[in-house]
Amino acid sequence: MSKPMMKAVKSVVGQPLVLHEIEKPSPGPGQVLIRVHAAGVNRPDLIQRAGKYPPPPGAPETLGLEVAGVIEAVGDGVTRWKGGEKVCALVPGGGYAEYALAHEGSAMPLPAPLTFVEAAGLPETVLTVWNNVFHMSKLQPGEAFLVHGGASGIGTTAIQLASNWGATVYATAGTDEKCRLCESLGAKRAINYRTEDFETVLRDAGGVDVVLDMVGKPYFEKNLTILKDLGRLTYIAFLQGSRIEGDFTRLMLKRISVSGSTLRIRTDAHKGMLAAEAVKHVWPWIAAGKFKPEVSGVFTLAEADAAHAKMEAADHSGKIILQIAP
Repeated sequence: MSKPMMKAVKSVVGQPLVLHEIEKPSPGPGQVLIRVHAAGVNRPDLIQRAGKYPPPPGAPETLGLEVAGVIEAVGDGVTRWKGGEKVCALVPGGGYAEYALAHEGSAMPLPAPLTFVEAAGLPETVLTVWNNVFHMSKLQPGEAFLVHGGASGIGTTAIQLASNWGATVYATAGTDEKCRLCESLGAKRAINYRTEDFETVLRDAGGVDVVLDMVGKPYFEKNLTILKDLGRLTYIAFLQGSRIEGDFTRLMLKRISVSGSTLRIRTDAHKGMLAAEAVKHVWPWIAAGKFKPEVSGVFTLAEADAAHAKMEAADHSGKIILQIAP
């Protein structure tokens, strides 16, 4: 008897993304099989495609870290889901496909009133922001928060979550149009880094308590300048360099904490904890219309290469999504 097959995106370093057929997966213990309706596109996908971000052991080689769809089957020991539920989920890989596997704890109910396309842009960004800004950096209501790359998927998510949390939010972005978007989402002030110096602006504003950075090397010293006493600096990427030289004196005098993380290699238990907190805190904001993922481009699965080109061009705001089923 032939094995059931599915369409998925094939990624080979240096070659265009193309559709091919692979074996449809089956859920193992603790896993759910999701019929994927939409999948989010994230910068780590581009890095993996370039051969610089290999999937963790046991994860699919196919790209894709977040999906939305319907649970079709559950594995042994799964108690949270029965099958048939509409969900969005964080996956360790394999999202660019008609079916994907997720650990039961990494699947979250599809939040009303979002569509599959909108919800596919939630898991990677919301859990990344929640982990770094709220879980690790412990942003408090009333504190000042800065996110670099404010018009990105992470940035638009961080602005809305921090604003709803009661923080005063600042952001950097590369165009005036993107700055206005950041302010429309809840940022008190968005700074065009091409025409203004965020270090000067925020130093004059009194500084910030938490910085979420994805730029890396060029911003390290500037971040130290604008952080207040007991400030927290957290990294989720280093798009412009991971190696820095700095003066520890300011870290010590201002009692600054520096942290960083990557979500993909965390344990299922940790991801499940973040997912549960997101459903508890963020899902009510979605229901109340206080938070909604920004979607700037929707492509078919066969157009994954074009979706990546749009992300590479960096002229988008918010999330890019692959729509796989209605």
